[in-house]
Amino acid sequence: MEGNQFGAGRLHDYEGVRQLNVSHVMTRLTTEDEGGELLSGSIGTTLLRRHIGRWFTVLRESAGISQDAAARALQRGSSTIWRIEAGDERIRFRDVDVHAMCTLYRVAPETRDRLLVLTKETRDAPKRAWWHDYTESALPAWFGLYVSLEDSADTIRQYEPESVPGLLQVRSYAEAVTRLPVGLLTDEQIAHRVKVRLERQGLLVSPRPPHLRVMLNEAVLYRMVGGTDVMTEQLRHLLDVTDRHSISIRVVPYTVGAHGGMNSAFSFLTFPNAPLSPDPVEPPLIYVDTLTGSLYLNKADEVRAYELVWKDLESRALDESASRDCIRHALEAIANGQPDRR
Repeated sequence: MEGNQFGAGRLHDYEGVRQLNVSHVMTRLTTEDEGGELLSGSIGTTLLRRHIGRWFTVLRESAGISQDAAARALQRGSSTIWRIEAGDERIRFRDVDVHAMCTLYRVAPETRDRLLVLTKETRDAPKRAWWHDYTESALPAWFGLYVSLEDSADTIRQYEPESVPGLLQVRSYAEAVTRLPVGLLTDEQIAHRVKVRLERQGLLVSPRPPHLRVMLNEAVLYRMVGGTDVMTEQLRHLLDVTDRHSISIRVVPYTVGAHGGMNSAFSFLTFPNAPLSPDPVEPPLIYVDTLTGSLYLNKADEVRAYELVWKDLESRALDESASRDCIRHALEAIANGQPDRR
């Protein structure tokens, strides 16, 4: 598995930003979105820092300056330049440093001014995101990045063949699945992870919830996790959340046979437009979770492959109304003590 600057997993360079016309794109900045909110409130400081970092990379490379040369000229360590361009949360952007980098990279005044606005946003964020308190304790290092990205996603598409996605799990269901395999986690670790999972769900009732699009293998509805009471509560919750306009759940029935999602579960995140361009603040990202690690995929060919998988699932899944009927049928079967009846 290829490493990345954020820990375990795989996160490729965002090559698209290097192909943009810097002078044109940087003039598109507005400090407020249509709702009048600060940039950090609409896309999150994590994505904003990563976006700023990519732009400093573009500007440095456009000036023909290496990271080491930039570090020497700015009298900073090479690791500091690397952290700036990586969007590291430990970097505090001071105006004097932004001015110095813009001067070194021969940045136009209007571009410099807009970068000053963006970097100020990272300093003025009213508080840390909720998940910061868990990144060093309850969250594995390889999952912390995903949570921060999920928190700012515009659309979350998920396919789950075995279990209900974490964003839609009730507490009893989350506790049951987190305990497996037995012996992997302590009771304290299980309690922490369940707490984080339930905290993540606050995203779905935020003022600007992401569009959550879920594809469930029909087997998920009948797999007895935690017993009859747990499954009854969980399936009722699935029916309840489908009343929200921002959430869609569709079932991939047994009868369709083979389908494009049979390789693994995945999450497919897309993001709102960046403040400096008509392009997303973060490239589309596919996240594949494993028991002890994860994959972060965003190369063009990888994104295209998962777009094809999603298109295939959409063509085979029941529509939303029929999916609700399917969930009701599973709920009735479990309530009647016949979970194997389909």
